Amino acid sequence: MHQHEEARVKYEKEEMERLEIQRIENEKLQKLEAKDLERRNEELEELYLLEACFPEAEKLKRDNRFLSQWKHYIECDGSPDPSIAQEINTFITLWKEETNETLEEVIEKSKLVLNLIEKLKLILLETPPYDLQGKNIIQYQESVLELQELLHLKFNRATEILLRQASTLADLDSGNMEKVIQDENVTLYIWANLKKNPRHRSIRFSETQTGFEIPRILATSDIALRLLHTHYDHVTPLSPVLTPSQEHISTVTDFVKEEVKSVQTAVSKDLQEENKQENESNSVHEEETKAEGQGDVEEQMCPVQEEPEATKYEMEMKLLSETVSAAQELLLENASEKPYFLEENEVDLCQFTTLGGVYHLDILELPPQCKPMKGWMIVEILKEGLQKYTYPPETTEDLEAENVFPPIEVTLEVHENVIFFENPMVARWDAEGKQWKTDGISNVSYKSEERLITFNLETFCPVTLIQDAHINMPYQSWELRPLDVNKVLLTITTVFTELQIQIKENLCMLASIKVNNKNHSSILEEKWMTPVSFIIALKKAGLNIFPTGHSHLYVVINYKHPSVEVKAYRQMALLSSAFAFCWSKWNTACESKKTVFQVREHLLKEEPIRNPNWTLLMFSGDRAQSLKINESSDAFSEALKEETEFHSTLYHMVKDFASQEAMRAVRRSNCQFVDSVCHMLLSTRLLSYS
Repeated sequence: MHQHEEARVKYEKEEMERLEIQRIENEKLQKLEAKDLERRNEELEELYLLEACFPEAEKLKRDNRFLSQWKHYIECDGSPDPSIAQEINTFITLWKEETNETLEEVIEKSKLVLNLIEKLKLILLETPPYDLQGKNIIQYQESVLELQELLHLKFNRATEILLRQASTLADLDSGNMEKVIQDENVTLYIWANLKKNPRHRSIRFSETQTGFEIPRILATSDIALRLLHTHYDHVTPLSPVLTPSQEHISTVTDFVKEEVKSVQTAVSKDLQEENKQENESNSVHEEETKAEGQGDVEEQMCPVQEEPEATKYEMEMKLLSETVSAAQELLLENASEKPYFLEENEVDLCQFTTLGGVYHLDILELPPQCKPMKGWMIVEILKEGLQKYTYPPETTEDLEAENVFPPIEVTLEVHENVIFFENPMVARWDAEGKQWKTDGISNVSYKSEERLITFNLETFCPVTLIQDAHINMPYQSWELRPLDVNKVLLTITTVFTELQIQIKENLCMLASIKVNNKNHSSILEEKWMTPVSFIIALKKAGLNIFPTGHSHLYVVINYKHPSVEVKAYRQMALLSSAFAFCWSKWNTACESKKTVFQVREHLLKEEPIRNPNWTLLMFSGDRAQSLKINESSDAFSEALKEETEFHSTLYHMVKDFASQEAMRAVRRSNCQFVDSVCHMLLSTRLLSYS
């Protein structure tokens, strides 16, 4: 009995001590929470001032867009401005009228055409969704499609002109004609069957492994084989432009209307006080609105007082700020379902991506040949132009078909600037359904060392190579660290590769790439590009680390709430010139409205430390705190680190332990640099996809 009593007393005492400790802890937490709430507005106001760099960067981008249009106008180099419908339409009409261009001439002209298409696609991607008007989107996309179709038509016409002279260009050994043209954007192989030798069934283009094994029936027919490898893809339908939903637009426009109202009242009040005459006040207000669209020159001449000018700038920045954050959130919106229903054997373009361009494979009927006559060349020109040879013919006896019209073996060289992490898959273009399909292709074999792919094709049509778009997702880890003033290095490690990306001002560059732990050289290395162009280039090279709104349907992700993600990326970008950030395993352990990552001050004068001391931060968009646990702890806990406090922003959180020098560097960051870092973080979605 006595022992029981002792144990009970001991237990009660321990319990009381535990409760007391807990009470003190809770009290401490409540005090800290109260302190955090008390200074929240002050901290958010300071953050708002720092985040003014985003609308400033957007204004610079806008000004640059106008400037480049103006530069183009002044240069008068004869090339059209693709964003002006009249200019591009005139260009297309005039080019349509040019006939009898040779392949070499078409390839030369294609450089300008591809440049115009790239420009239009860039406008659609670089202009914030809220600035894009529906009619402009339609106009630009129609121009792109027209240019693509016309370019292909020109290749067909030039091929016909070449094939009419096939007999005069015949090879002395084989008696057939063969031509290979290599250029930076296209590689063209043409073979004309002039001898019709039934034993000549293996066609290899000189100095390459590219070629065909053709059946006897083709070896004895009046045909030409053409392989036009465009290093670009003008076959896949254009991807839809990211546009905000109706409700998104209305929230931004409502905000804009409110702002305009309040600022207008302020402006007119100021003016009334200064001038005391209402008429004058109105005319000034009209002047001012006119001046806004006409650049700085008029603004200086405008008889407007200082105050309203400043107010107007403030208003413009406030609106831009709203537009920018709405556009940033739009980048992180996850679609709830796939955009369309897939047919059997259809390639899902949300899951796969075409790489290395398109191989247009055609069997053509040989046109009538030029004949010399009394010092002249005479040629019969067919009204219908270049004709495709139907193989296999549409009407055949079923029993015969397989033997007489077997599939054709094709060997292609894989584009050297593209990385395949797994063996590529082959897809063919179904012109009727306007989709890539995987049927009608058999016996695919890939030699990765020689970069050769061989397969059998039932009928000739455009083919392409595809790879899983999410092969490098989710990422295994990431790190963002300062390299210099306004220059950082972003390292992303995936199952197959490690990418190092440098970011400075409004530019990005691929610094290095490792594939399976070996350094890999890429044509993109050391090339500085704007973020949007850089992302396009990386995707084209097979290095896709940029999730789309549909990616979460194909990748197991660590979902984080978009508003939390946007706030985290914006604030990380703000701090990136003096602080390093990196991945934490605990980010998967906390809920979707919280993110966990590691941070440390990183001043450039320091020697690199072998085992740097990282602080573990948890951030929920409106509260930041240091965690007691570290990366090697056994279990996750949200317990607050001793001697630390809650803050409303990451900026004020790191300020608690950072040097003055580091905070000075943060405040001096260049706005374009911060914007580019933020764009890269939003595009890679490190917190959700690792």
